[in-house]
Amino acid sequence: MPGRIPQSFINDLLDRVDIVDVVDARVKLKKTGKNYSGLCPFHDEKTPSFTVSPDKQFFHCFGCQESGTALTFIMQYERLEFVEAVELLARQLGLEVPREKGGRERPQVDPDLYAVLGQAEQYYRRSLRQSDEAIAYLKSRGMSGEIARDFGIGYAPEGWQNLSENLGPVKTEQLLDTGLSIKNEKGRVYDRFRQRIMFPIRDTRGRVIGFGGRAMAKDEQGPKYLNSPETQVFHKSQELYGLYEARRALRHIDRLIVVEGYMDVVALAQHGFANAVATLGTATGEAHFHKLYRITDEVICCFDGDQAGRQAAWRALDAALPTLNEHRQLKFVFLPDGEDPDSLVRQKGQDAFQQFLDNASPGLELLFARQAEGLDLQTLDGQAKLAGLLNPYISKVPDGLLKDLLLQRLADLTGAGRQRRRVAPMATQKPSDELPDKRLGKVSQRLLTLLLKEPVWWFELTEAQRAGLLESKDRLGMLGELIAYIDSNDQVDTEELLVRWSDHPDYPWLLQRAQQSSEIDRAAQQAGFVEGMGRLLDMLTRIARQQQLSNLKESQNVEELRKYWQMRDT
Repeated sequence: MPGRIPQSFINDLLDRVDIVDVVDARVKLKKTGKNYSGLCPFHDEKTPSFTVSPDKQFFHCFGCQESGTALTFIMQYERLEFVEAVELLARQLGLEVPREKGGRERPQVDPDLYAVLGQAEQYYRRSLRQSDEAIAYLKSRGMSGEIARDFGIGYAPEGWQNLSENLGPVKTEQLLDTGLSIKNEKGRVYDRFRQRIMFPIRDTRGRVIGFGGRAMAKDEQGPKYLNSPETQVFHKSQELYGLYEARRALRHIDRLIVVEGYMDVVALAQHGFANAVATLGTATGEAHFHKLYRITDEVICCFDGDQAGRQAAWRALDAALPTLNEHRQLKFVFLPDGEDPDSLVRQKGQDAFQQFLDNASPGLELLFARQAEGLDLQTLDGQAKLAGLLNPYISKVPDGLLKDLLLQRLADLTGAGRQRRRVAPMATQKPSDELPDKRLGKVSQRLLTLLLKEPVWWFELTEAQRAGLLESKDRLGMLGELIAYIDSNDQVDTEELLVRWSDHPDYPWLLQRAQQSSEIDRAAQQAGFVEGMGRLLDMLTRIARQQQLSNLKESQNVEELRKYWQMRDT
């Protein structure tokens, strides 16, 4: 589908929709004064802390800190991505979602391909009911009829053209475009999947986008698993088998378990673990983790305990690093040799597998442990070697508290941090005369997080400080916009600020900042904010002086340079 959705349409959509109607259709609300309240759908609670403001068209939970517009609510509640949520709200209002022209366009997708794949799924399901051999195989694997139904499992019978002959008026090109058929070098078209158990792969909307076919016998010709090829609608490096089924089965997904096979996902679901997903014949990559962490904050990767399993775990850990932060957990489970989740949960039961999950190893601990293997950290050589090994991995983690903690752990292990006293999260080091703007950006981001949560703290600064910061607001990006708005609206709160910037391109980032939790008490945060703002003003003053001096040097105005240095000396 070409182009982006115009921001003007998104604004119009939010203007037309009533957040009370959107939320009340999914959560029972009660009128409380000028707002509405109810039990939060995003965390378990007995006393309502979830409020919806019709005036501000905004929701907020004082328990879990989730907040946002009607669009944000739909994304969180329905587990949809941004574009999908826009399309859902637009359909409810009878609107067609427009797309901007120009720029880089995506290739057009033939919508009929989804219909063809859906018809294929129905054919495979009918074929399973008619195959005693396939049914007997699934029963031998302990699969129930109910779980086979829930996952849409089917069977591709033996034969070269069974599918094409049973799909009705479907074009050969569509069978080829969906990967259901193959054309050989002689031009003959035949079914890709033959005599295999079929697992339909769905996107986040539940549409079939591809298939995985498993051979029933060990001596079957061809690979054990055969997946659909890359097509217009199927990109295996970005998809996860079972994710749609997990989201349909569970309203709240506290964690997701990543396993390696379709049968693992289905067996775990049958034994009470509806939160399992699998990659599609590829290593677990960064795109997979981005998708996983949009749904949950804890991911457990389950691998075999052999060398191949540990290598797969290491690749997964490396791929996950750019997606991690202090709110997201990554853990690993290594099963005994010869066991996989399917066999373990069937033979030893739910409790045994749960015990493995409860004892999962934190991924970042594995990172440090693996790189420290064989090193003598009591020597400078060992410490230097560890730093050289770990720094490339730590550099992949986004800037923030987690990265700071990793660097501190490395400093402690290498001795660099043993004499360093513990400092507050706010930057407290004395700025240098050559302070770059990059450092200024990092400091302003941390201050912005605090100010979003407590706008009133802006007025804890002196008038001179506020005036100095407002004078330099154009250098501070979003923080500059924020302080200017707060200074002119002294009664503003967090909800109003988020509503004010709900149509801003950086709104998701702002919302994430506003929801960040902290273990530091409020008084300490306030003191850190005031001190940090003072240091930020010092940085701005130094940078302004540097610029002034640079301009004077370029102008070669000796008299003005003399006045400048006299002023600096006084």
